Amino acid sequence: MDDDLDDVFRERRRLLALGYRMTGTLTDAEDVVQETYLRWYRLSEEERAAIANPAGWLTTVAGRVALDLLGSARRRREQYVGPWLPEPVPAELFAGAIGSRTATTSEDPLDRVTLDDDVSTALLVVLEAMTPAERVAFVLHDVFAVPFDEIAEAVGRSSAAVRQLASSARRHVRENRATAVPRAEHDRVVRAFQDAARTGEIGALLRFLAPDVELRSDGGGAVSAARNVVSGADNVARFLLGIATKNPHFIVEERQFGDGLGLVFRDEGRVHSVMNLHVEAGVITQLWVVLNPAKLTSWNPAQQEITE
Repeated sequence: MDDDLDDVFRERRRLLALGYRMTGTLTDAEDVVQETYLRWYRLSEEERAAIANPAGWLTTVAGRVALDLLGSARRRREQYVGPWLPEPVPAELFAGAIGSRTATTSEDPLDRVTLDDDVSTALLVVLEAMTPAERVAFVLHDVFAVPFDEIAEAVGRSSAAVRQLASSARRHVRENRATAVPRAEHDRVVRAFQDAARTGEIGALLRFLAPDVELRSDGGGAVSAARNVVSGADNVARFLLGIATKNPHFIVEERQFGDGLGLVFRDEGRVHSVMNLHVEAGVITQLWVVLNPAKLTSWNPAQQEITE
């Protein structure tokens, strides 16, 4: 019995990785994990003994829980103050959580999405635009390799319907990831952009911003942030330089994320904000800045509620 419990508890990190992909925040991911375990413990000993694959059972139940949660989360996000962005997490947070997967040399961005342990802001933004059912079908099947029949049973749809949902989701991901650049190229552009920002000159920054670049900042109404998307290279450059001028004491650190190199801004030792960036054809096309303290608890140990 103890060995069985150890096996169940051992799945916690993988379930948390699943919940994060489903919901985009660690808090919601924790809720998914806790509810999944609660449903396991509600089973009788006979019912648990009859489950041949507890890890598979936990995974599909987590999908069902996430589907329910996504419905209420979507309603909450409609009332969110300003842009809603996924919670930033360091690239290594879920390293190894998915488990052993077949290596690939494919250049298909979709292969990299489904095989990577880390998950990018760019991908989470795409997932956020999907219907809850599409998101659950894609994450369970394409990332966690759950058979369509099991997903169908979990979400209350036919296997054919789930296949269609996953296919639609896969198309969204492929279309939005087709322009992804190699990690080394991404990091080179971000470092050059950071060097340009240090000059304080708009002209230097404009060289690394796409003409139609967009910046989104998520303060959640808790802290000051742009409530609308900042669009256009000149506007984004002036916005960034204005922030830098007002906060010359900020310490900027490089950190690897699922997107590649990103920037962490510290104010008197505490993380004030985290910036992820998307690079295409040698320039930055998207900047995502999270300032909402509720989404930075894993970066500030005193507020940290996630335990490994």
